[in-house]
Amino acid sequence: MSPSPNVDAAEIDHFNRLAELWWNPQGKMGQLHAINALRLAFIVDRFPRGNPRVADVGCGGGILSEALARAGAKVTGIDLSERSLRIARDHANAGALEIDYRLMGADALAAVAAGQYDLVTCMEMLEHVPHPDEVIAHCATLLKPGGVAVFSTINRTFKAFAFAIVAGEYILGLLPRGTHSYAKLVRPVEMYAWAAAARLDFDAVASLMYNPLSRRFRVAAGREDVNYMAAFRKQA
Repeated sequence: MSPSPNVDAAEIDHFNRLAELWWNPQGKMGQLHAINALRLAFIVDRFPRGNPRVADVGCGGGILSEALARAGAKVTGIDLSERSLRIARDHANAGALEIDYRLMGADALAAVAAGQYDLVTCMEMLEHVPHPDEVIAHCATLLKPGGVAVFSTINRTFKAFAFAIVAGEYILGLLPRGTHSYAKLVRPVEMYAWAAAARLDFDAVASLMYNPLSRRFRVAAGREDVNYMAAFRKQA
């Protein structure tokens, strides 16, 4: 495994323990399956034509990586959870999908593949590393000039704490308990500043809103609510 200083060992252990749950839509990873089509639509709207090269940073078990591959992208998925990657590879092989999964961090990939990707996705990952600003910088390094980066995370507000952590993990059970730490959540203003420092220009933002009555998510364009995703374009 390529070394990466920007790692929280407890986070890697957490996702290694959950690895067998990645592809159970009815289980503790069900929320990721529920939002996958919505976040894919947000991403595909920014796809370059043809078969873009995409790096999925923090790919986990490959839920988004597979969707991107089915949409026509040539996908490299990277993660530091060895067990999650094993699940991802097995599931992709079972579906006859060609996805290049690698056990490495964004820093290691950026060191060998700078400027090689049309699109970089980093979904639900920034809140799990000690230095999210460095992840954003490495994602920018991976992009070709004019390429697009899409990040998603959870806002650091009382509302986000109440909905995403207290309700989502401890009351509704949408995610495994202990998945998120409030202190590591990312405010939009922080993300935008880190992106600007990495020469990424803001493109769009949207929130994923959950309705507990219908148990469905919807996209609210232009909002930075609890769960939000933002797209940026690398300067030429």
